[in-house]
Amino acid sequence: MYTVRSKWIGFGEKRPGCPMSTAIALILLVVGFSEAGEVRAAGMNDVEAVPPANVLSEAAYLVSDVARQCEPGTKSGRAGGSDDEKTASGIRYMVKTPVNYHASIAHPLLMVYAPARTNRYASEDFVHLTQEATAAGFIVAYADHRTMSSKSIEELAAIPGLIEQKWCVDHTRIVLTGHSDGGTTAMAIAFLDGTKHIPAAIAPSAMGIRGEDLKAYQCPDSLPVMLMHSSQDRLFPGYGKEAIQWWVSCNGCEATPPVKDADGCVTYRGCKNNVTTRYCEGTGSHTTWPGNNKAIIEFFRGSQDLR
Repeated sequence: MYTVRSKWIGFGEKRPGCPMSTAIALILLVVGFSEAGEVRAAGMNDVEAVPPANVLSEAAYLVSDVARQCEPGTKSGRAGGSDDEKTASGIRYMVKTPVNYHASIAHPLLMVYAPARTNRYASEDFVHLTQEATAAGFIVAYADHRTMSSKSIEELAAIPGLIEQKWCVDHTRIVLTGHSDGGTTAMAIAFLDGTKHIPAAIAPSAMGIRGEDLKAYQCPDSLPVMLMHSSQDRLFPGYGKEAIQWWVSCNGCEATPPVKDADGCVTYRGCKNNVTTRYCEGTGSHTTWPGNNKAIIEFFRGSQDLR
């Protein structure tokens, strides 16, 4: 069980001088968007309309996908979009499937957690992952934001299991992403004792978790990780570089310089169980989604069969 010290909640305020608690304290730093009043996708300016990248795609199923099946008639979730699902605690979320979704084929699930003050619809518009994710055979889900607390993390972490009850999901291929508060949520789920069994891979963006915070936690089993953070993030400056070093250590990667990839990211070598460990550093503000969706989807596709 973990708790939150509410007095640590704040935007970049200094920590108390007392010893580090094993509480989540403010890893869950209430990652609000204080730099600007809105979130925006990379490459957009104030006069551009949000492109309609939320269209559902038809998935090209692989033989390996078809081999993973659910019993016919056991899943009531329909193909297409289900926009008003709700948890017992009232968190609303929506589920999008490939156009040709088949209820007997077990799909990987991409769970997207929202930035502060952002609902599921705005989150989808912000990250634009639906079209590419469904084309790659994923079910993709978006949850409304909840203020960061130990309870809200647990409640948000439970959503993939609720989706699995209604849609045909391969529970070994649940992957998580999100931005700011959403990135913090995705990453916290991956190492907290009560939830770290859930994700098969994570790709958090602009998360508010420092390397100092992470030292209080035991490493989870080796896990594919793709961290995205901007060098111009003024709300959480340098947090991405600090966090990736913790994951490099947890994943047992070689203590050698990482390899620079064609997309500008770096990949660490020699990690346990060959898990991919990547760090992608952008140049946008804290409120900018990194925009490298193709790389994110390819990372998740390459990571989904490791467990």
